[in-house]
Amino acid sequence: MRISRLDERRVALWGWGREGRAAWKAIRSRLPSLPLTLFCLPAEVADAQATGDALLVVEADVDAERLSVFDVVVKSPGISPYRPEAVAAAERGTRFIGGTTLWFAERPDARTLCVTGTKGKSTTSALLAHLLRAGGHRTALTGNIGQPLLELLEGEAEYWVVELSSYQTRDVARSDVRPDVAVVTNIFPEHLDWHGSEARYVEDKLSLLTEAKPGIAVLNANDARLAALDLPDSDVHWFGNETGWHLRGDVLWRGDEEVFDTSHVPLPGRHNRGNLCAVLTAIDALGIDAAALAPHAATFMPLPHRLQPVGERDGLLYINDSISTTPHATLAALDVYGNHRVALLVGGHDRGLDWRDFAAAMQVRAPTGIVTMGQNGPRIHALLVPMADAGSLVLRQAGDLADAVLQAKELLEGEGVVLLSPGAPSFGAYRDYTERGRHFAALAGFDPAAITAIPGIGIA
Repeated sequence: MRISRLDERRVALWGWGREGRAAWKAIRSRLPSLPLTLFCLPAEVADAQATGDALLVVEADVDAERLSVFDVVVKSPGISPYRPEAVAAAERGTRFIGGTTLWFAERPDARTLCVTGTKGKSTTSALLAHLLRAGGHRTALTGNIGQPLLELLEGEAEYWVVELSSYQTRDVARSDVRPDVAVVTNIFPEHLDWHGSEARYVEDKLSLLTEAKPGIAVLNANDARLAALDLPDSDVHWFGNETGWHLRGDVLWRGDEEVFDTSHVPLPGRHNRGNLCAVLTAIDALGIDAAALAPHAATFMPLPHRLQPVGERDGLLYINDSISTTPHATLAALDVYGNHRVALLVGGHDRGLDWRDFAAAMQVRAPTGIVTMGQNGPRIHALLVPMADAGSLVLRQAGDLADAVLQAKELLEGEGVVLLSPGAPSFGAYRDYTERGRHFAALAGFDPAAITAIPGIGIA
């Protein structure tokens, strides 16, 4: 839906974070005389009113009755359309869209490369933009990685690399604009509290492929859900198999062609090297020689909070993997440090994910010790007690992150890796994974401000 089509309709905004503010500015830039209503948190009312927008009505209470008054509600990504009040309003005819829908509808001629996946989407997006820029292409890096698309409504770039969360993928289809390329790294359960079920999460995530119908789909051949897809409207390119870009040890291959030794690329873990395969597949699909650009991966700056070495102190190396919000991600982190003495910090907000596979994996590849914490910490702890009783690992419980770091230090006795890879979101204890990662750095004795910048966002 184009912004111009909002004229003479009853329109509301829902959410006043960075995405909500970007949507307000974009709508105002096109429709300065359109009356708007904003639903936001009580703590945000004063900030919204400080805009001085005489045509913006700000309300702190939202329910189905109020939402159903409006023809269109532009909501922030973190607000689930499956909330009861949203479902009830939608049944009465209210249309819910996101800023992603508006941007795609406003920029139908932009050459877009959309990247999603349960894990790896941020690294894949940033690496894709890095290599395209290395090839001399003016490229935007935006979206879920840390910048609302609508903040770049007037920007110009040859390629637009857009990271999308599962909260945003369906918004692309609602724009009625087909992405040029869609890259999907993997699919496994996540964000069940927002989507309501695993089936709905998968459906929403895959809507970037099944409903948005990209011209080119770049897919992981090792993901069973992706491998089972039938996408007749897209030209499908696979990575991770022997006919496409894949790894043999540390060496990167394109089919039978040996291309590049990745041993010195700053991408910790085999799963991150797999993201490089996705990137190179997408670049080849654009008609650009990816093999010529592959060596530039050696100059990529890793993103913060993703297996990020914070520093070493008193014989202990501190690794910040605060972005880890699923057990699968935690297992991938453990693979990277499998040859070290590791104290693993796990637990956080309980989304209802099943940790039994994680516990089963600990029977064969347990770290030196595990410290559980957070809302789901007791549930994880209970699954690991049999291994601790058998002497396979040292198991501790912590009240919070500060306590967990202290117990990890005691557990390792001056030698090893303190690995924060929680496998769960930070909600409740922290605003987001960034705040959790910063606190971890401070607890380890390092400057939290030195670990947070995401390089490359914007147009360059």
